[in-house]
Amino acid sequence: MSLTRRTTTSLLKPLTTTTSLLTRRPYSTDNSTPITVETSVPFTGHNCDPPSRSITTTPSELMTFFTDMSLMRRMEIAADSLYKSKLIRGFCHLYDGQEAVCIGMESAITKKDCIITAYRDHCIFLGRGGSLLESFAELMGRQDGCSRGKGGSMHFYKKDAGFYGGHGIVGAQVPLGCGLAFAQKYKKDESVTFAMYGDGAANQGQLFEALNMAALWDLPAILVCENNHFIVEGVEFVDVRERDPIERIRKLILAHDLATEKELKDIEKQARKQVDEAIAKAKESPMPDESELFTNVYRKGYGVEVDGMDAFAVKQACKFAKEHALKNGPIILEMDTYRYHGHSMSDPGSTYRTRDEISGVRQERDPIERIRKLILAHDLATEKELKDIEKLARKQVDEAIAKAKESPMPDESELFTNVYRKGYGVESFGADRKELRATLP
Repeated sequence: MSLTRRTTTSLLKPLTTTTSLLTRRPYSTDNSTPITVETSVPFTGHNCDPPSRSITTTPSELMTFFTDMSLMRRMEIAADSLYKSKLIRGFCHLYDGQEAVCIGMESAITKKDCIITAYRDHCIFLGRGGSLLESFAELMGRQDGCSRGKGGSMHFYKKDAGFYGGHGIVGAQVPLGCGLAFAQKYKKDESVTFAMYGDGAANQGQLFEALNMAALWDLPAILVCENNHFIVEGVEFVDVRERDPIERIRKLILAHDLATEKELKDIEKQARKQVDEAIAKAKESPMPDESELFTNVYRKGYGVEVDGMDAFAVKQACKFAKEHALKNGPIILEMDTYRYHGHSMSDPGSTYRTRDEISGVRQERDPIERIRKLILAHDLATEKELKDIEKLARKQVDEAIAKAKESPMPDESELFTNVYRKGYGVESFGADRKELRATLP
C-alpha cells in the first residue's frame, strides 16, 4: 500500500549540505522519487487483517525522519543534564528511544487530528509543531513555556495543533481522548484522536470504561499503548513480564503455610481435568440455528501490534488505524518500544535490567540508527553529512536553552489564573463561608 508523502516541514532548518546532496545524488532530480521499504517485523492483527509490510517513502521523508528524531534525542539528553543541574525541578520523564512512535504517527496524520498523552510528552509536543524554546522554558518553569511555565514537564500543551497535553494521572487522559473523539464525530470533520498511554496504565478501569463507550458510539478514537516493558509499581520498578498474578498468590499461600507445593499442584491438575470435561461437553452441544445468525451480535475489539522502534511501521499502522476508526470506530495500537532512561529522573533505570540489555536494544533496534542505515543504503547522504545534521541539532538545542534561561519566571499574579474561565466561577463568602455566589456561562 503506497503512502502519501509527508507534508510537514522538518523540525530543524535544512542544512545547506543536505540540500546540495539531494541535488546531486541518484534521487536528486525529484525528492519525491518513491523508495519501497519493508517493516522490520510483520504486524499482528486482532479481529482485523493487519496492514501491509511494504511501505513507500521518499528521500525527503527519510531525511526528515532522521533530522527530526535527532533533534528529539538531543532535546531529551539535554533535559537530563538540566535536571541534574537542578534547572528542571519536579517530575521529568524522558522519551529517548521511543522517538519512532511520535515521528511515525505524525507522518500519517494531520493537525486536524488530536493527540493526548500521559506525562512522557516532550517529543509529542515538538512533533506537533512546538518549538525548542517553548519546551525548555516550560521544563524550567519560565514564562515563555508552552504552558506559561505553570505546567512543567508533565503538562505540555498546544491546542492550536490539536495537542491536548501531557497528563500526570495514570490513564486519566484516555477518557478525555474519547471525549475529543466524540466532539470530532459530532462535528463530522473526518478527523480522529490518538489517546496515548503506557503499559502501566493498561489495567486502569477508566481505560476500559472509555473504550466501551467509544465502541458503543463508534467514536473515531485510536488508543495507542506505548509498551516500553517497564512500569512503576509503588516505589518498585517491575518488569511486566514478571507479574503473573497466580504466582503472587502461590507465594502468599506458601509463605503463610496454608498449603504445600504438592497440594497446589493438585489444584492445578483438578483445574485441567475440569476444563477437559467442559470441552468434551461443549463439543456435544449443537450449533446455533440459522435463524439466530443475526441475534446477540456483540461488538468485538480491534487491534494491531506494531514494532514501535520502526518509524515506518508506526506510520503504516497509524494510517491504517485512522482509516479504520473513521469507518468502524475505535481500535487499539500496541507499540512495542523501549525507553533508554529510567521511568523518571528519580529512577536510575538499572536496578531491574542490565546495561547489556540497554546496549543491545541500542545496537539492534534504535529508531534513529534504522533510518541512518536506510539513508546510507540508498546513498542519500554520507556519514559525515548525517553527523553534521546531528551537530546542528546540538547547536539548536544549546541556543534554545540559552534563550529559555533568559525567560523570566511567571509573575505572582499568575498564581490563580487559568483555574476558572476569566469572569466566571464560584465564590464563597460570609462569616462562615457557607454562602455561595456563582457566575456561570
